Amino acid sequence: MFCNTCGAQLEEGTQKCSQCGNNPYAESAQEIKTVHPEFEFLHAKSRIIAGLLQISLGFVGAGRLYLGYYKLAILQFLLVMITGGSALIWPVIDGIMILSGHINTDSKGNQLS
Repeated sequence: MFCNTCGAQLEEGTQKCSQCGNNPYAESAQEIKTVHPEFEFLHAKSRIIAGLLQISLGFVGAGRLYLGYYKLAILQFLLVMITGGSALIWPVIDGIMILSGHINTDSKGNQLS
């Protein structure tokens, strides 16, 4: 038997992984308490990609969509559409804030790389 979180080999019927401490049968992200350090890179989102998306495609909130802030992206899109584009300054400033490091995490709390 192998742990679904970290892949360590375990004895049959084990309730807690000896390597990562998680439930070896966990299949959803909510059941997994920690991320094994070797797999941490899978969760990292790029600050540069998020910032450039937000500046270049800010009218649809692309940078915020990339980071998982769906409600904020929809709000930005609606506000830009309602004001005929004059509210486009908000997504541009938001993209600059992402690039400068004022926004450090994605919607799940993972640090931006």
